[in-house]
Amino acid sequence: MIEVTNFSKRYGEFTAVDNINFTVPRGQIFGLLGPNGAGKTSTLECLEGLRSPDEGILRVGGIDPVREQRQLRNLIGVQLQSAGMPESITPDEAMRLFCAYHAVAPRYDLLDRLGLGDKRRTQFQQLSTGQQRRLALALAVSHEPQVLFLDEPTAGLDVASRVELHGLMRELQANGTTIILATHDMAEAEEMADRVAILLNGSLVAEGTPLEITATGAGLTKVSVRTRDAALLANHRTFPAVSQHLLKDEYAIYFSRDIGQTVAALIDYVSVKEDELLDLRVERPSLEDRFLELTTN
Repeated sequence: MIEVTNFSKRYGEFTAVDNINFTVPRGQIFGLLGPNGAGKTSTLECLEGLRSPDEGILRVGGIDPVREQRQLRNLIGVQLQSAGMPESITPDEAMRLFCAYHAVAPRYDLLDRLGLGDKRRTQFQQLSTGQQRRLALALAVSHEPQVLFLDEPTAGLDVASRVELHGLMRELQANGTTIILATHDMAEAEEMADRVAILLNGSLVAEGTPLEITATGAGLTKVSVRTRDAALLANHRTFPAVSQHLLKDEYAIYFSRDIGQTVAALIDYVSVKEDELLDLRVERPSLEDRFLELTTN
């Protein structure tokens, strides 16, 4: 549904995106990740037809976003980081306007579902940041687009709104909508995305499922241990296969290349010290761990 081939975008002498390639099948949630300035928004804006690529080929549902903008408009839905709506417009008016543009009936049910039912006649400037973002999302999906672009959709949302958004994304996906999710929230990407691409300084440095990406890193597993007498906190002894060791609150935390060796040695040590094990947690590397590894080296 999305094809990005040898795509580059420059602003003067600055290269925002440098020769990247990826594809997104129909009905997939695809996470586009990266620190500020990595090229995420430039990529989205070119796919949305808001900017033109300097090099390469972009296709959205087989449509050229630059040359076939009229066909593109009914195919896609877009939630930008900034809504950019008139200050005096109300959610009711905005919904009527957007749906008239796409020649569909107003979707007031989306306003109710996203917690804006009692704000339908409130001016946009009087809505909170979270309410403005929820309105932008309702408008983006009101015409049931085949492709939905979400740029930091949960920024400024409370927990209940985040849950509602994720539920709506799953429903849209089940109905065949392809979703491009640009986010700084690694936990959100790991939970929601079928595949992710990580951009760094305009280059694509990793692509795959969240599990594939975490598996290609250093592979260190986090082992957190708390004991009754804090024997591990008072001793900086090293243990087999441990690459890094730190103390946090009442826990000794180890990053291990081989959890079998490390955990066995830790348990033996606690026993020898006649201490008592109160808590032991083993956590696989998260997408955030891998992201930090890629973007801070």
